[in-house]
Amino acid sequence: MSKCKPCPFCDIAQNPSHPRNVALNDYAFAIRDGYPITLGHSLIIPKRHIESFFATSEAEKQCLLELLEQAKAQLDVEFQPAGYNIGINDGLAAGQTIPHLHIHLIPRYQEEGKDPRGGVRWVIAEKADYWSRQ
Repeated sequence: MSKCKPCPFCDIAQNPSHPRNVALNDYAFAIRDGYPITLGHSLIIPKRHIESFFATSEAEKQCLLELLEQAKAQLDVEFQPAGYNIGINDGLAAGQTIPHLHIHLIPRYQEEGKDPRGGVRWVIAEKADYWSRQ
């Protein structure tokens, strides 16, 4: 995957007072997703332009996970979700559309008539509902 130009996440990383920033530390920052799936959907992003989670340094991983915890705590207070999905689309085949690593923190809420079982398994819908075939 080649570096995207311009990179929307690099633009935010270079501007610590950017209005979408909700938290930051030495190696990473957290923002609300520009196209949220649910209320409070957030992204945890390394400041360094890097495409894959597997290419991060130990210090970057530590900072990403610290911000993930911090963002979750903020969402707990602000929106009181019933659960969370945490995901990384790592590579084109995984659905990554911006070639700058970002971790999705997606608050989940109880929805009348919706069965949340399977969670992220629905990425491949035909394999998601394994419990009905048992």
